[in-house]
Amino acid sequence: MEYGPSTALIVVDVQNDFAEPSGSLYVPGGEETVGFINQQIADAVSAESTVVYTQDWHPETTPHFEKDGGIWPVHCVGGTPGAELHPDLDVADDAVRLRKGSGGEDGYSAFHVRDPETGEESSTGLAKQLEDRGVQQVVVVGLALDYCVKETAIDAARAGFETTLLAEGTRPVNLSPGDGTRAAADMADAGVVIV
Repeated sequence: MEYGPSTALIVVDVQNDFAEPSGSLYVPGGEETVGFINQQIADAVSAESTVVYTQDWHPETTPHFEKDGGIWPVHCVGGTPGAELHPDLDVADDAVRLRKGSGGEDGYSAFHVRDPETGEESSTGLAKQLEDRGVQQVVVVGLALDYCVKETAIDAARAGFETTLLAEGTRPVNLSPGDGTRAAADMADAGVVIV
């Protein structure tokens, strides 16, 4: 991947609850992506690209969780060890940090959050931040391929950014068999280049 000042690397939700086998919503193989992602971060930093880290950051009670009517086990509750970035993940200085879902929303995309009951979307402000930095290309890695990575990549493409997904830097949760394959097809249909 060629990085430069007009490129942003978005590192999606490489958090303990997703990337550690003991995590409450472990993405199989999630921990295997960290070394590859760290190399991308190093390349991006040396090329003066913007690096963005997203984190699910949920309240203890939210319609997003199965116990409160949603589909997911409790995960990435703000301030808990499970919500922290994976300890082996390199965190670049001057990076953009974005915590999503803190108001109980479905925070799948780095660009929008969605009310879990009404479906109403609101912006996280990331697109404007990237535009203000002169970003034209977005590279996406992280977890999980079939949810937050997919939604982030599709939203980036819809926002007008030339968007690339690095497949080696992501894994699917595959809640239903084949979700990862379908997610890749959805991203390709939206104009995301998958490498």
